Amino acid sequence: MSGKEDYVRVRKRDLERLTTEIMQLREFLPKVLNGDLVESLHKARAAETMKASSEEEQDQLRQECQNLRSRLDAAQSQAQGEREVKREEDDGGEREEKLVLREQLWESREQLQQQAEFCTELGAAACTLLWSVSGKEAAVKDMLAEGKLGPFLVVAGQTLESFVKSLEDEGKMEQRDLCSHDNQFVLALAGVITNIAAVTCGRDFFASSAPVLLDTLTQLLGVMKPGACSKLKVLMLMALYNVSISVKGLQYISEGPGLLPLICCLLQDGDWEVCFHSLRLLQSLVLEEAGLTSTLRELLPLTRIRQLSSSPHSALRQAAQDTLEDLQHLTTAPPTGTCPTL
Repeated sequence: MSGKEDYVRVRKRDLERLTTEIMQLREFLPKVLNGDLVESLHKARAAETMKASSEEEQDQLRQECQNLRSRLDAAQSQAQGEREVKREEDDGGEREEKLVLREQLWESREQLQQQAEFCTELGAAACTLLWSVSGKEAAVKDMLAEGKLGPFLVVAGQTLESFVKSLEDEGKMEQRDLCSHDNQFVLALAGVITNIAAVTCGRDFFASSAPVLLDTLTQLLGVMKPGACSKLKVLMLMALYNVSISVKGLQYISEGPGLLPLICCLLQDGDWEVCFHSLRLLQSLVLEEAGLTSTLRELLPLTRIRQLSSSPHSALRQAAQDTLEDLQHLTTAPPTGTCPTL
């Protein structure tokens, strides 16, 4: 059979059937395959072509989107790095600026401290001179004549109050006498007040125009702890005693309900000068009027006064003995005596 055509043996009946079916297909196929179906087939092929093209475009767009996303991630990473670098630079700049500001602040504080020390030193020197000058009666009269004494006493009272409060806040109250310009300044102010009160016109001025200062002195004496600020206490007590020589002054300070308890407390102080000047102020109150007799006997620590009457310090011993005698022989005579000046 090689080189010859292949043949298939078919029965005649099957061949006729196949021929009939082919003829039927040729007859009915044109009726089935009309124009709409052909058009639909063309549209389907076109849709398939468009779908393929769309898928290709989508793949291309997807690839471009992926490229853009990669570029965006790279740009974001770069921007983040730049921000971190800038932040580090800004932080470095801020730290440098803070260091500069801190140095300037330290310099300003040092300058303020130097200025404050200079002002305090100058004030201490000026008040020390004024303290010395105020020991003369003519100088005190000149101060009153010029009308500047009132504002000065207001400032002096505020300064004393601030000084005592600062010692209390800083825990320095236990230090009796601080060797500083601040301490000298305050002592000089208290000395000026004492010398002004030693002059008749001065203590009259206190009683009539500066009662607030008297209240401040009494208040500060009650704040200061026993054994502390002895020199300042002595000057304040001397000022109150000088004012008590005036009838109006004695009347004003004796009306204060806290004066007698204050004196009783000061008599317990360990410094003999504080006790001495407390006794002198008490003597002024004892000699004021007999109406205070019952109050005095109830409040005064007679046992302590008797102890002080045996003190080795002659001035204190004599003052305590005189006070005991005055308590036994109260009179209504006004207090007399010489005003202490410094």
